[in-house]
Amino acid sequence: MGRVNTTVSSTPCYKKRPESGARAWVRWCAALACLLALCWYAPAAQAQQHGEVSDLQLERGADGLYLSAALRLELPTIVQDALYKGISMHFIADAEVLRPRWYWTDKVVAHATRYVRLSYQPLTRRWRLAQSAAPFAATGLGVSLDQSFDDLPEVLAALERIARWKIAEEGVIDEGQSYLVNFQFRLDMSQLPRPLQIGAVGGSSWNIALARGARLSAQEATR
Repeated sequence: MGRVNTTVSSTPCYKKRPESGARAWVRWCAALACLLALCWYAPAAQAQQHGEVSDLQLERGADGLYLSAALRLELPTIVQDALYKGISMHFIADAEVLRPRWYWTDKVVAHATRYVRLSYQPLTRRWRLAQSAAPFAATGLGVSLDQSFDDLPEVLAALERIARWKIAEEGVIDEGQSYLVNFQFRLDMSQLPRPLQIGAVGGSSWNIALARGARLSAQEATR
């Protein structure tokens, strides 16, 4: 019977060098920044179902930062039917001003909100558009800018224009610093009558939300 030779060999185990604290910190910050970006842009991607923000402009004025926007809004049939029955639709415009930071998440330096109420008066067959810097009170009282229109296309044309909306005070905009602005315009479903709120849950026809971002360069931030 022949002899069997057996050879045993071993390979030294490779030990991974521990990651330095600074490198681990940078990797953690990058992962967190990606997660926050996904949280912001996920609603924005879903928002393009009923229109778009076709134009977004930023202007540095003597007393602050101004935003102008052009929307292309497509009201679903179910929303138009509710309007013609006398049910008001409430919209919210949000603008967030951020200062980029390479070592951490972007810093929010200003936030502005505008409330808009679109309504139809069946008796007079007139459309009304009200805008306010504060939520509309249930009593209908409060300070707001009201306009009347003859038909739906006319009032939608006014709703789709945002001209020189002040979104940040002068003191928060530093010269020579770039800024990011995230803008969103959406239907506030919490203001719908309760039966409609229940029916609107999960319904894409009620999910009206348009979003777009813009950058204010360091040169534009300098007066």
